[in-house]
Amino acid sequence: QVQLVESGGGLVQAGGSLTLSCAASETILDINAMGWYRRTPGKPRDLEPVAVITRDGSINYADSVRGRFTISTDNDRKTMYLQMNSLQPEDTAVYYCSIESMSETFVLTDYFGNGTLVTVSS
Repeated sequence: QVQLVESGGGLVQAGGSLTLSCAASETILDINAMGWYRRTPGKPRDLEPVAVITRDGSINYADSVRGRFTISTDNDRKTMYLQMNSLQPEDTAVYYCSIESMSETFVLTDYFGNGTLVTVSS
């Protein structure tokens, strides 16, 4: 069972920066997608995609973070990062990393970490 562990969250003032990291316990051979999601205090039931790398390598950012956040990975795709700049109070959330694998029979499995809290003060 793949385990993902996020780190790097914390308290930052508006306008500041943070870099989140996500480490996978093992290499996933066939990754269908990988990315970062968040759950905000105002919408605790919603898991909002923040930045997602698709199978073909394209990157999709939420409109609210485009131009401020950057997703990246190591070459082996065992570590994923989210560089967050110009943080705003509305970015306050628990951030989760996720990897979606695809089996030889095209079964998709989603793995999520336990999350890391980012708090942006005004």
